Amino acid sequence: MHKIQNDLSQGSVLRKLILFALPFLASNIVQSFYNVADMLIVGNFSGIESMSGVNIGGQVTFILTNTVIGLCMGATVLIGQYVGSGNQGALKRVTATIITMLAGAAVLITVVMLILKGPVLRLIRTPPESFAESDRYLTVTLIGVVFIFGYNALAGILRGMGNSKQPFYFVLIACITNVVLDLLFVAVFHWAAFGAALATVISQGLSMILCIIYMIRSNFQFDFRLSSFKLYPDQLRLIFKIGLPTCVQNSITSISFMFITAIVNIFGVGASAAVGAVGKFNSFAFMPAMAISASVSAMAAQNIGAGRLDRAVKSCRIGAISAAVVTYLFFIFVQLFPRQILGIFGSDPEMINNGVTYLRSFSFDFLFIPFIFCINGFLMGGGHTMFTLISNLLSAVLLRVPICYIFGVILDWKLLGVGMGAPAASAGVLLVIIGYLISGRWKRNAIAPHPEAG
Repeated sequence: MHKIQNDLSQGSVLRKLILFALPFLASNIVQSFYNVADMLIVGNFSGIESMSGVNIGGQVTFILTNTVIGLCMGATVLIGQYVGSGNQGALKRVTATIITMLAGAAVLITVVMLILKGPVLRLIRTPPESFAESDRYLTVTLIGVVFIFGYNALAGILRGMGNSKQPFYFVLIACITNVVLDLLFVAVFHWAAFGAALATVISQGLSMILCIIYMIRSNFQFDFRLSSFKLYPDQLRLIFKIGLPTCVQNSITSISFMFITAIVNIFGVGASAAVGAVGKFNSFAFMPAMAISASVSAMAAQNIGAGRLDRAVKSCRIGAISAAVVTYLFFIFVQLFPRQILGIFGSDPEMINNGVTYLRSFSFDFLFIPFIFCINGFLMGGGHTMFTLISNLLSAVLLRVPICYIFGVILDWKLLGVGMGAPAASAGVLLVIIGYLISGRWKRNAIAPHPEAG
């Protein structure tokens, strides 16, 4: 059990931040490549109809993934604070509760979504040319939801304990497996979107199994026997208190991008494929900020649990500056070489021309994201997920989607206008976050006191 945990409340803040962030960054880069592989291989071997199908089907799956990541964040923050305060009893109960809860949720969501997938695809105005491919991709990935939920839950538990190395190793193995299977199923067997989805599900299942094996061999508190699957009411309440706002926040963000996908689908299959390709590239560009944000969140949780508020603040400050340096380099790269970036995903002229317009306008979001991510990570470490939910509602619902529709459809700026929606929304929400920091409300630990009885 001890080798799973890593104390982030002692030692150099910068060193701890970097040592935690680097494996997480590497894991996110690999995870992004894992996701990009589907789009890249399908785009080069199956055409823009299949490429659009992977993008649209993947958007729906992305909502489910972000939902479970939000709930896992509640457990991650709790675990981090329990590790920081030495509360082993609560640590054991919260791990059992999150694993049990997500196992049941995976089964329920799979059944419901398999019934509703057709109406959902029609609701987001899936182009007729890519409807069949979207349906095939979504069907297979929905069947594999249990693996998505399982891996994210276990990886979240490990990161809450300060361990970001093992999740990286597992996702690296899964990524290599995914690329090999993508080439086999799509390039050789010509299964298009179905083959890409099948490769993804098999790889996700592998990463979950590897995670379970590691935890059992490390004498983890949860042994994965049927008798160990239990829900503890005190921990369930705290998971929902901390995780539900983040869950709703992630879901709203995903849904807002699904609405944007619906707006883009008005412009045709070429625009849909272009936005899908840009989305895959953006997942790489956001990785450094996301990794550092996760590191800030883990450090803040453990240090706040240990009563070291000064270290938590310092981790946020150092993290935001570091994330900005890297993400701003991505912004410069995008402005200089957009056509070369899009060329990686295929040679279709319509897709590339649409993608260049969208990528250049959307990339202004890179100027705001590092600060939003790192400050939100810091606030989540203190349990202030209700505020991050409210700020995200402002960004996604009140700003991003309306601006995209006004600029893209009403003003007829098309993809240029849709791309400008993200940076406009981020600029607005950053002002709100800064106001919250000035108010001083973030100094209250939203989780303490830790309940020991259960």
